[in-house]
Amino acid sequence: MSITKKHQYVTREVLEEFALPDDDHQIVRVIASKGNNLHQVEDASGETFLASMPTKFRKLVWIKRGDFVMVVQIKEGVKVKGEISNILLKPHIDYIQQQGLWPTQFPSNQKSESNEMIPQDMLPPSDEEESGSSDAEEETEIDVVCNPNRRYVQYHEDNETDDSDEDVEN
Repeated sequence: MSITKKHQYVTREVLEEFALPDDDHQIVRVIASKGNNLHQVEDASGETFLASMPTKFRKLVWIKRGDFVMVVQIKEGVKVKGEISNILLKPHIDYIQQQGLWPTQFPSNQKSESNEMIPQDMLPPSDEEESGSSDAEEETEIDVVCNPNRRYVQYHEDNETDDSDEDVEN
């Protein structure tokens, strides 16, 4: 099987298959990426452990801090206690919530959770803060996701000319 076909199957699996957690699987939240395809995750009880990204997802699917994944427990693992089996996107989360299998310790609204994790000084100013208006049409526009790994810096251009250079010449 060619690499392209494998990528197509994995992409289809990630986007279209809706798996429910059972006895072997549990839903966890990604806390940090530890490198070498290892991610520190937190389960519903608050326990943190390392989970590995399987080979089929590598270089094809990226997860970030605050995302939810489904993990298979590795019973003989000492440091790495789980392997990621499914990446949960918004439609997957909604489906699991409809089935009543979503852990109550995790928030039901993923968008608000991701905004809580980003410090306020890293978020760009909202349109209301810049213009001072609260237009209803602006609120219905699609939210822009900012990169939480970069601080938002707003540059101001100073149009005033400095006459001190001319005074030195005289």
